[in-house]
Amino acid sequence: MRTIARQVLLLLVGAATLAAQTPQERDLLSRVRRLTVEGRRAGEGYWSPDGQRLVFQSEREPGNPFYQIYTLNLGTGDSKRVSPGFGKTTCSFFRPGSDQILFASTHHDPRSKALQQEELDFRASGKERRYAWDYDPEFEIYSASETSGQSTRLTNARGYDAEASYSPDGQWIVFSSMRDAYNRALTPAEQKQLEVDPSYFAEIYIMRADGSGQRRLTTAVGYDGGPFFSPDGSRIVWRRFDAQGLIADVWTMKADGSDARQVTHFGSMSWAPYIHPSGEYLLFASNKLGFENFEVFMVDVDGRKEPVRVTYSDGFDGLPVPSPDGRRIAWTSSRGGGREGQLFLADWNHERAMALLKAAPDRTPAS
Repeated sequence: MRTIARQVLLLLVGAATLAAQTPQERDLLSRVRRLTVEGRRAGEGYWSPDGQRLVFQSEREPGNPFYQIYTLNLGTGDSKRVSPGFGKTTCSFFRPGSDQILFASTHHDPRSKALQQEELDFRASGKERRYAWDYDPEFEIYSASETSGQSTRLTNARGYDAEASYSPDGQWIVFSSMRDAYNRALTPAEQKQLEVDPSYFAEIYIMRADGSGQRRLTTAVGYDGGPFFSPDGSRIVWRRFDAQGLIADVWTMKADGSDARQVTHFGSMSWAPYIHPSGEYLLFASNKLGFENFEVFMVDVDGRKEPVRVTYSDGFDGLPVPSPDGRRIAWTSSRGGGREGQLFLADWNHERAMALLKAAPDRTPAS
């Protein structure tokens, strides 16, 4: 009997030790709180350089069922619209050292309000469609002044131009564009591909902050998008889909497009990467654990280790963005209930993150 009791005790101690060693959400995230409640959904929150505000997209404008761009003051809770209020918008970003905010918009399209009404009528009919991002070829990149309210159009090419962000010094913009599907004659196979999946033609581009010097950085087949600069501005991190549009991985390259390196090898949809201000690791989202279950992971910037899981919540957790001081993280999550996402905020344990990454197993070539 004593032998059995001893074995049971050893098993319990072993289980407790294993549980203590296994990372959990609370190891990295504390004081988790929801930031947005207004509107149907909200997401993609990016920090102001001083860490006091977020700029994000939300469906909350009366009469417009599409995203518009807003800022949120984390101290006062005040929110303010930055975009024109009509058309579709996405992917905003603060310009360091200025009052400018970057975003993509279709408000120049004369069909904008008609398209809004069509979407409102569709929703009123009670019908539902599976959510899919709209790669409207009218999307162009704008920069808006918070002081004057005036916006400047920075791109003017047929095809989706969006997913833009500034370099740390505010002098450069990296973005994704599908203009290659519209600026040349397509083969019959390419034309069919455009009709089925226009994102296949997306490539990473770079331009100066005033829109000049636009230059293509990537040439691989498949969707290249969601680019951001590293904290020192020397590299760009982005996600690349395969030709079928089913699997995506995180990549980095130098700011001139050279030295492209694959960071993740998950065999799933891994996207929305963002490098921590320390420069040691990056955060990203992946559905490695289930097609509709996106979780936030972290991995060393060179991808030498196996990624470490950060969030533990059914549904969607993604688009993670650390604060400028590296001590908080904003992300988009459906953990508040329902399928639609909202913005969440939590304190981030950088020291624990470094320890977990150091302890993570080395990545094997087959993984």
